[in-house]
Order: sequence, then C-alpha cells, then structure tokens
Amino acid sequence: MITKSIPNMFTIGNLFLGVIAIIMAFNDEPNTAALLVIIAMLLDGLDGRVARALNAQSEFGKELDSLSDVISFGVAPAFIMYQAAFQDVNPAMAWIVTAIFPICGALRLARFNVIAGIPGYFIGLPIPAAGGVLATLALFNSELHFSMLLISTLALSFLMISNMKYPNFKKLGLPKAAMWSIPIVVAGAAALAYTFQEAIPKMILALLLLYALWGLKKNVDRLLPRKLRSKSRLTHEEEETRKHSA
Repeated sequence: MITKSIPNMFTIGNLFLGVIAIIMAFNDEPNTAALLVIIAMLLDGLDGRVARALNAQSEFGKELDSLSDVISFGVAPAFIMYQAAFQDVNPAMAWIVTAIFPICGALRLARFNVIAGIPGYFIGLPIPAAGGVLATLALFNSELHFSMLLISTLALSFLMISNMKYPNFKKLGLPKAAMWSIPIVVAGAAALAYTFQEAIPKMILALLLLYALWGLKKNVDRLLPRKLRSKSRLTHEEEETRKHSA
C-alpha cells in the first residue's frame, strides 16, 4: 500500500509547490515563485517514471496528476505573469489573457486524458513546458515590453490546444535500482535553484523555448507544400553531392 502511494506523493509535492508559488507571487517574490514552478516540473517528470518503475500506475494517480498540473503549471505561471507584468495593463485585457492560459491548459489535459495520442509524441505543447516558459519569461518583465508578454502568453495558450506534435520524453524509464537516488536529485536541484536564483530560470527558459520552437518548426515543415519540401530536399542533396565531389 505504501509503495502504491509513493508516486502520488511526488504529485502532491508538485501541487504543494504550485500553491506556494502563487503565494510567493502574491507577496511580490516572482523569482522564488518561478523557481518553485521549475522544481514542480522536476517532480512532475518523476511521478510517472516512479509509478512505472514500481508498477504503481492507477487512474487515481492519473487524475491527481492532471489536477495538480492545472494549478502548478496553469494557474501559478499565469498569476506570476499577471503580478510581474500585467498590473499596469488594461484590467479587462489583463484578466482575460491571464484566465485564457489556465483554461487552455485544462483543455489540453482533458484532451490528453480522453484521446489516445501518437506513440512517442504529445499532441499540443505539454502544460509543464508551457507553464515553465511563462513563469520564467515573467522574470524578464523589465526587459520586455508588456505587449510582447501578452502575445507570448496567448501564443503558449494556443500551442497547448493545438494539434502540433511534440516529442514525449516521459516514456524514458527509471530503473528500480535508482529509486534511492531520487530524493538526492530533488534536494540537489532545489539547492542549485536556491543558490543560483538568477541563472537557473534563464537556463531553464532557454531549454524550454528550444523545445517549444523545435516542435513548432517540425510542424511548420510538415505544413509546407509538398513541392516546396521536395525542392528544398533536392537543393540540400545537390549541396551534399557538391561537397563530396569537391
């Protein structure tokens, strides 16, 4: 019974950090709030792997994970962005844009739970990635114009409910023998995040943006007209032939 509950403890930890992130944002501590969202992402990435390693997967755990993700990666990042960048924006616009993000996140999670996806891929940008980008992007509110942040929030919302394919790394297994190291990894990540409060969010933002843009590029390539794709492929092959023959 205890073994079956271990994955849910990671999920509850994810939810706990999401709630505390909202409180931190409310207390004008966006840096700390964003770091908590990043650590929650780590816990979210571990709960499924731990469940598979312990053979403790359940419908209860799946639903709990989705509900936690709405708070930690939907409501919390949206509130962090609102507190950091949207205070001086037209209230109606700020409220609507802020509300759209968690709504799209909830729709994306609901679709994920009821519709079979493509093996190895997510349909739509995963909410942890979208929430991570939004929470860390909010930290750059002094460097970026609020209109850019509004557009970014809406763009991330759209990507979550889109039909674009993103690589699924959650299927990467976790050996049962490595279970003992998980608390060390989480504690180490928390210590690094606390020690490098300015550098870690920037690094995480860069990695998450690469993931979001990589998936976007793949889908744009797929949507190009077939003739244009063929022409591009032929040009590339001609260049390769010229290199080899030189």
